[in-house]
Amino acid sequence: MTGPEARAAVAARRPPVTNLDDVGATEDVTVDVTDGTVGARVYHPHGPAGVRRPVVVFLHGGGFVFCDIESHDGFCRAMSRALGAVVVSVDYRRAPEHPAPTAAEDGYAVLCWAVAEQDRLGIDANRVLVAGDSAGGNLAAVTCLLARDRGGPALAGQVLLYPVLDPGCDTPSYTEYATGYFNTREAMEWYWRQYLGDSGSPEPVHLVAPGRAVSLAGLPPAVVVVAGADPLRSEGEEYGDRLAAAGVPTVVRVHAGLFHGFATILTLRAGESARQLLWSDVTALLQARSPA
Repeated sequence: MTGPEARAAVAARRPPVTNLDDVGATEDVTVDVTDGTVGARVYHPHGPAGVRRPVVVFLHGGGFVFCDIESHDGFCRAMSRALGAVVVSVDYRRAPEHPAPTAAEDGYAVLCWAVAEQDRLGIDANRVLVAGDSAGGNLAAVTCLLARDRGGPALAGQVLLYPVLDPGCDTPSYTEYATGYFNTREAMEWYWRQYLGDSGSPEPVHLVAPGRAVSLAGLPPAVVVVAGADPLRSEGEEYGDRLAAAGVPTVVRVHAGLFHGFATILTLRAGESARQLLWSDVTALLQARSPA
């Protein structure tokens, strides 16, 4: 099955999301990126007009192939409401039609757009976060590397939920959880093949596999969340340890017994306490950059 065929099959089976969190307003926008445009959805929280809000630029998961702003609409609403933040969800171009590093470049372009549009969006450019789940965690990490390397927007933090960081698929947790739960080594190897395409691994490699970055110094403070029963657990833990060793303030949360994808499954009662802890950790990042 090709990437587009698999994407269509998954989308056809996706149930509608109900009981969505109420937010103040949403707007769908189009953003110019390299060689084209991408969509984004902006979520505005409830609150008085004229108040500058923090902003979270969010990159959805889905193995670089699946999902979109609709699949993660419920999570973005919950995040905007919990944090009182503007959330910009990026509808980046997906593999295999658009191999690496297209999606990461799209994420960086939307980040720059959001900061440039700070007055219209009503955001506080001193409180800008980048976040993502799974493959989106990869793209969020790379977006932060791009901002550092290109002298881009100053970031208050990065939030990486069970991020995909390395195509090796050979860590201890890949061995332990090769055939489940919910995520498997075989699936991850397929996702990487779609994303890398014919080029194998474009250079510089850290813009595709941030886990292989030579230096993580100078990156924004991080919250790294991993699931205990997930092939990706080891690389998430290692990335958090490397960030801390590089002098980056880092919080690593390992949720034993939970599986890949738990944070965005809003109906999963077992993940509710982990989500509340996530909102608390992200709020702390934002408060560290709030004006006195």
